[in-house]
Amino acid sequence: MPGDPLEVDFRALQVLVWVHQLRSFTRAAEELGVNQSAVSYTINKLRDVFQDPLFVRQARRLHPTQRCEDIVHQAKRLTAEFRQLVAPPDFDPKTAAQTFTIACNFYERVLIIPEIVHFLKREAPNLDLEIIDASGIGHERLLRNEADLLLGPFERSDPHFYRRDLYQDRYVCLLDPEHPKAGAALSLDDYLDLDHVLVTYGGQWRSRYIIELERMNKDLKVALRVPSPAGLERLVAGSNLVATVPERLSRSVADGLHVVPCPVETSVTISLVWTTLNHRAPLHMWVRDMVYRLNTRARKADDPSSGLGISR
Repeated sequence: MPGDPLEVDFRALQVLVWVHQLRSFTRAAEELGVNQSAVSYTINKLRDVFQDPLFVRQARRLHPTQRCEDIVHQAKRLTAEFRQLVAPPDFDPKTAAQTFTIACNFYERVLIIPEIVHFLKREAPNLDLEIIDASGIGHERLLRNEADLLLGPFERSDPHFYRRDLYQDRYVCLLDPEHPKAGAALSLDDYLDLDHVLVTYGGQWRSRYIIELERMNKDLKVALRVPSPAGLERLVAGSNLVATVPERLSRSVADGLHVVPCPVETSVTISLVWTTLNHRAPLHMWVRDMVYRLNTRARKADDPSSGLGISR
């Protein structure tokens, strides 16, 4: 009774090809790094499957049968096609012509997105780039395929996501230059006693300094809540209010204001986040690597240690 053809795998076909090429079980075993009995076992299994001796010995030499010649010819074709199948596909950003969507918020749109857009328009001119609001639910937008990449803070540990950290940003406080507390460093007690503008990010995201204050059982005196850091400088200027924002963002929203370190010892991590679905997609891999390299170059001068590994 013939053997089961499904028992034939690429490894077995590779053994057959080497024995055919070298005309020797011993030399084939040496080439493959196995013992001769493993080669003999594989060839015997193939003989059973194909119902053919495959090799016969004449005048002290090993000769393939015609059936063996036909099988080896097909095996070489199959293994070549399989290697081509598993090889990474060629990718040329110049010819990429599909939509790529990045979910992010105000911080990333101000500090990171412009350079990404300029680079992509130059290196992938046919790419249709779309920027959408993450709104604290960027992970859901990834899972619903509404976004290909999430750029921003991410603190979930779901197995569906991959994350690559770009850098950490500490918090600072923005005050009017005439504010009584603008002349010196803020103590935690000073900070808690001030009237705060709290950026709520639409109620979908809670800043790390707020979480740290809650851990310390401390409360802010919130005088005003706003959904976005946009326009903070005009709210704080000429008032007794204080706003707390990441340091790098302060460079864009603190025009004319006094900036001091936030006394709450914590920071926010800005990350690239994507799902398993797009983990190996050539375009996605290229875009992620590009974003990481752009940010590494941009942050090297003031944050040379930024950038961690990929995690899930």
